[in-house]
Amino acid sequence: MNINVAKASWTQAALAAAPFEVERVGRSLGAEIHGLDLKKGLDERSFRGLEAALIENKVIYLRDQHLTTAQHVEISRWFGALEVHPFRPEGEFPEIMVLDNHKDNPVLSTDVWHSDTTFRATPTKYTILRSQIIPRTGGDTLWCDMEAAYNGLSETFRAMIGGLKARHDFQNFRVLFTRSDEDQKRLRRMEELYPNPVHPLVRTHPVTGAKCIYVNPQFTIGVEGLHKDESDVLLKLLFEQVHVPEYQFRFRWTEGAIVFWDNQSTQHYAANDYYPDRRRMERTAVCGDAPV
Repeated sequence: MNINVAKASWTQAALAAAPFEVERVGRSLGAEIHGLDLKKGLDERSFRGLEAALIENKVIYLRDQHLTTAQHVEISRWFGALEVHPFRPEGEFPEIMVLDNHKDNPVLSTDVWHSDTTFRATPTKYTILRSQIIPRTGGDTLWCDMEAAYNGLSETFRAMIGGLKARHDFQNFRVLFTRSDEDQKRLRRMEELYPNPVHPLVRTHPVTGAKCIYVNPQFTIGVEGLHKDESDVLLKLLFEQVHVPEYQFRFRWTEGAIVFWDNQSTQHYAANDYYPDRRRMERTAVCGDAPV
């Protein structure tokens, strides 16, 4: 049996045994989970069903969960070891990254298409985001199915990019460092920890075997082995794939909602259209593997 077929077969079995319903909402990706109360925690059957639904649908969500931060972390740990984001201060729960934006704290680059932390050698596997305060209007999150985006390319173009690799950088976070000696020392330390990893332009999903575009305008800075002008043209074309509406799923947040997404096969964008209203979210991220 093909190894990817063998790996993926467990998802169908887990979905069939899941103690909840999965309603596909988006044509390409996105599903709502019904009949599961995360406040009661997870057991092995519900976890396996939830992860299977996530892999199959790439983005899943539950409304009216109203979890505490501790419950959010506990649920997230079922999916694997959790990251501590290197550019966010640690608090009582270092695994939690708070995204609290309002008129006195504007958005920092979440309104750019990206897959989380591709500036790491082992980028984020899953992201789990929970809403606490939502604006009166706006503040939606959009996802793009990068498997569909890849399949939308011509066969000739897919063959051309199949063996290429690109370099990534935490370029958006560099604005957090001033010219002070202390900040420059911290910046150099970050550069030592995250020294521009190289990832394939096309990533193979470790479970489904699907091929997905794996470059993004947030973190990807150049294609290896190409002149800069060649690299810029190629990346611009690939970056544009996320703008095709047929590949997208858009989520309207409500208080207490929680969304899980697979960073291995998607990119996302948080619409910055709610200023000066407040939008407060809490995020956990599951550690991933080196893309292949």
